[in-house]
Amino acid sequence: MTTRIAATALAFMLAATATTTSAHSGPPFPIVTGQTVGPYVVSVWTDPDTTDDGSPGGQFWIRLHGTTSSRVPEQTRATVTTKPLDRTGPERSASASPVRGDLSNQFAAVFMDHEGRFAVHVTIQGPLGQAAVDATVEASYDLRPSRSLLLLYLAPFIAVGLLWGRLLIRRRRASRSTPPPSGGDSRRSR
Repeated sequence: MTTRIAATALAFMLAATATTTSAHSGPPFPIVTGQTVGPYVVSVWTDPDTTDDGSPGGQFWIRLHGTTSSRVPEQTRATVTTKPLDRTGPERSASASPVRGDLSNQFAAVFMDHEGRFAVHVTIQGPLGQAAVDATVEASYDLRPSRSLLLLYLAPFIAVGLLWGRLLIRRRRASRSTPPPSGGDSRRSR
C-alpha cells in the first residue's frame, strides 16, 4: 500500500514539474576579447540561445573601455545586429542598455529564430567616435535536461533514503520492545 502511494506521489511530482526552460546549455562565453577599434577597447560575451516562441534568445554583453581612459562617456551606446549565415533571413537589431547604470557594461537581447551560424555586428556610437566589431556565433536550442528528468534522476536516491529511514524506525521500535538485559548494574554493587 505505501509503495503504491509513494509511486503515485512521485508520478504526480514529475507531472507537476514537467516544464521547459529556455536558456543556453552553458554559461556566456566571449566572441570578441579586448579588441581595440577606434577609440574603444571592446569585448563581447554571448549566450546564443535560440527560441521558437518569439522571445529574444541571443543575449549579448558588451564591455567598453576607452583607449585613453577606462571611463566611457555618458552618451556612449552599443547596437547589436545578427544575421543568419546558413540560410536567408532578416537582420535583427537591438540597442544595448547599461547594466545597473554602468556604461562600460551594456546588454542587448536579439531574437535568433533557428539553430545555426549567425554573423554578429556590434556598433558603438558616442562622444569618442564610432567603432564596429564583427564576429560569428553558433546558436543552439536549450540542451539541458528538463526538471522532470532531474526528478527522475533523483528518484532512486530518494527511494533509498526512504527505505533506510524505514529500516531505522523498525530497529528503534524493536529495541524499545525488548526487555533490558538481566543482571544488575555494575556500579550499584559497589
